[in-house]
Amino acid sequence: MATLEIRDLHVSVEADNATKEILKGVDLTVKQGETHAIMGPNGSGKSTLAYSLAGHPKYTITSGSVTLDGEDVLEMTVDERARAGLFLAMQYPVEIPGVSVSNFLRTSATAVRGEAPKLRTWVKEVKETMGRLQMDPAFAERNVNEGFSGGEKKRHEILQLELLRPKVAILDETDSGLDVDALRIVSEGVNRVRETGEVGTLLITHYTRILRYIKPDFVHVFANGRIAESGGAELADKLENEGYEAYVKGGASA
Repeated sequence: MATLEIRDLHVSVEADNATKEILKGVDLTVKQGETHAIMGPNGSGKSTLAYSLAGHPKYTITSGSVTLDGEDVLEMTVDERARAGLFLAMQYPVEIPGVSVSNFLRTSATAVRGEAPKLRTWVKEVKETMGRLQMDPAFAERNVNEGFSGGEKKRHEILQLELLRPKVAILDETDSGLDVDALRIVSEGVNRVRETGEVGTLLITHYTRILRYIKPDFVHVFANGRIAESGGAELADKLENEGYEAYVKGGASA
């Protein structure tokens, strides 16, 4: 069973000619087949956790450990992390001019699988997956995210998720900027991957609306760079009713 283990993770960034600690000792275990929702206010460290796990150079790991199936993730390069089975769906997917979606997807699949997928079966797989996400097949020949709407970019992220089938999927505010229909379609894509039982999901969000479609096994409240509370899906309902104020004040007074 694939397991991502985060132990006492501390992360800092350079800002305004000073070093600022963002994560202040995060402990979390995500196992294959589990869905963990991380919720919290702006500035609590949710996205910092996502990008630190993916290997973004902006973030400096000052202490702690991250392992995937016992392998030291922090010693891996960004591409090694992807090949090991980590996947990040970004809150703000970037444009890649000059690289078509079809070439990007096949190159990614080749890197992750260790060999190029057979063209005939691959084309069919991509077309069927795009159909489930209600994406026009013409998008395959467009440059990655260039001229895409917010919803189209997010569907493309989930298209990658469905095709690459990682061990652990980190979804950073995938619901951000989506209308009701796009949210449903994207959530259905995430659920298709979850139903295989082969992927652990770390779902980062501010709001509970995506959790109406993607039911988490665990909910964690992030505040002041730490996990302030963990529980089941009922914790999300509590946050919907009460907000984050108690956690923010509690962390500040501590």
